Amino acid sequence: MEAVLLAAGEGTRLRPLTITRPKPMLPLAGKPILEWNLDALSDAGFRKAVIIVGYRKEEIVDYFGKAHKNLEIVYVTQDQQLGTGNAVLTAKDHIKGDAFLAMNGDIITSAKTIRSFTADWKNRRHAASIALVEVDNPSNYGVIRLKGSIVEEIEEKPEKPKSNLANAGIYLLKRGIFETLSQLKKSSRNEYEITDALKALIPKRDVSGFTCKGIWMDIGLPWHLLDANEIMMKTLKQKPSRKAIIEKNATIKGSVHVGEKTILKSGTYIEGPCYIGKGCIIGPNCYIRPYTMLGDNCHVGNAVEIKNSIIMQNTKIGHLSYVGDSIIGQNCNFGAGTTVANLRFDDGGIMIDVKGTLTNSGRRKFGCLMGDNVKTGINVSIMPGRSIYPNAIIEPMTTVRNTIYAE
Repeated sequence: MEAVLLAAGEGTRLRPLTITRPKPMLPLAGKPILEWNLDALSDAGFRKAVIIVGYRKEEIVDYFGKAHKNLEIVYVTQDQQLGTGNAVLTAKDHIKGDAFLAMNGDIITSAKTIRSFTADWKNRRHAASIALVEVDNPSNYGVIRLKGSIVEEIEEKPEKPKSNLANAGIYLLKRGIFETLSQLKKSSRNEYEITDALKALIPKRDVSGFTCKGIWMDIGLPWHLLDANEIMMKTLKQKPSRKAIIEKNATIKGSVHVGEKTILKSGTYIEGPCYIGKGCIIGPNCYIRPYTMLGDNCHVGNAVEIKNSIIMQNTKIGHLSYVGDSIIGQNCNFGAGTTVANLRFDDGGIMIDVKGTLTNSGRRKFGCLMGDNVKTGINVSIMPGRSIYPNAIIEPMTTVRNTIYAE
């Protein structure tokens, strides 16, 4: 069976991180979101993936090329982001079988989830099937109401949900869906929605739902990245590369990936699960705490502490700095003594700028969102939940209290 992955969007709610990369290429536990999904498809037995690309598509094409593991990869460009229905329709000429799987490129799932969903559908052979997950906050999702295994209703983010079953963004579809998609009208969001095509099939009782267990997460907001990074870190069973250089008195505790040519200097203490990429220099006397990811060629200076953070490649965290619960882009440079605060005095939920609106993340601890190529001077202090856009330069001794845009 073939798979279609929807990866054409930017992910505006994840700015400033997506200013310089498409959302599915944001890294978690050492690899992009999209790579985790391609791994899951390959391990579940799929052999071809049609990736729908659009925004900054070169990032995806250059990274994956024409194949990944056992998957042949075909790219189709969605020139305008006209919705999920339009995205699936663009794959029509590249689907040869009588049925295929379609999934959002910005979720995290597992081969086990995909295999169980596919096996259930093969027993039913409906025109379409929707993977479902039980959630605590169904009002934030498309909500599905079932009668037995048959979908009776799909509601988008209802105020009073009729079930706790959310649309997981994974579908199994027969080829006939392309005809239905070609006849769709735009939704209230001015897009062609895959769910509208499924709604058209509901009166025929030809749409089933399957409640999945295991790994699944929708990454729609900045703090979801830290949640998903933690989940995927727990799946890693890693140890240092034989080509890593670990000096005497450096300590590694638990599951820690250390890439080749990375140097851990004396006094460095790494507490897993953690992921450290290739060619990094860490220490001396650093403390890398659980759920931290350092991309390739990062430099962490003397007496630095990093906790539960995603640090992208080629970034330098200068000595005597602290970074907690943060997402830092690539090619950033922290001046000595830069401190990222991650806890409010009143212990309240951290507010984060999402598309210009301060939104409660619900997290007790969250540091900052920092785009690529940012530089901080010495002794900069960054307040909890602040966003800093790519290419910003922050003067020494500055306290960052609001969103910072590059001039």
